[in-house]
Amino acid sequence: MQLVIITGLSGSGKSVALKVLEDAAYYTTDNLPVTLLPAMVDFLRGAGYERVAVSIDARSGDTLSELPRHVRELKARGVDVRVLFLEAKTETLLKRFSETRRRHPLSAGALTVAECIAREREILADIGGESHHIDTSELNPNALRAWIKEFVESDHSGLTLLFESFGYKHGIPLDADLVFDVRCLPNPFYDPALRPLTGKHRAVVEFLETDTNVKRMYHDIREFIRNWLPCFVADNRSYLTVAIGCTGGEHRSVYFVEKLARDFHESRRVLVRHRELSI
Repeated sequence: MQLVIITGLSGSGKSVALKVLEDAAYYTTDNLPVTLLPAMVDFLRGAGYERVAVSIDARSGDTLSELPRHVRELKARGVDVRVLFLEAKTETLLKRFSETRRRHPLSAGALTVAECIAREREILADIGGESHHIDTSELNPNALRAWIKEFVESDHSGLTLLFESFGYKHGIPLDADLVFDVRCLPNPFYDPALRPLTGKHRAVVEFLETDTNVKRMYHDIREFIRNWLPCFVADNRSYLTVAIGCTGGEHRSVYFVEKLARDFHESRRVLVRHRELSI
């Protein structure tokens, strides 16, 4: 059985994620109490279900702290458990709650929405360590759907190296483990012929690769990752997200991510994300 557990902050896209998996023929359950997880898995496994997705969040209250233990025990019993943690910036969550006029699940009492979000972050802090994080702050729904499909379809038998490009003017991704800043390098944006293109286009690649500092920066980032990757593997990580940022997230960072992905593809499972590029 493959079990996908979706958790994270209210308003971060958990309902979208669950719907994506439901459309992909997963048996889905929303707001499952943590204490019922082992029994539900036993029942569905016995009934022949092979792909199951459940949403578990702060509404489980104090029992939420038991989730990591249940995940370890299910994995030991041969269940392919994948935990997806969705998050977003507080200002993004506030805007979403305002636009949808929804109540926050923790809003009982005198807490404001901002206070509810802060409280929810505290409650969820201990369960995010072994999860794969996705920051949905700057994502459109189509990108989120694509990333979720990529998550459930990828091989999770060891560490997956995920390279993500982003633009600093939109903020640093919350899901990044390592962040590298390439804004000091020549910017193709200021060339009118290159501005409409991205770091995937040959003309932009040629522009960047003529600069000595680009080559030096790339070498240093690649070697840093290569030298320290064994330590992350030894730490039993499932994912390592390396974020590369430039100003707009369309040229230099995209170039670096594409090139790093090619270099590490032969030795590691690699995923690529370009946050600022449309799907």
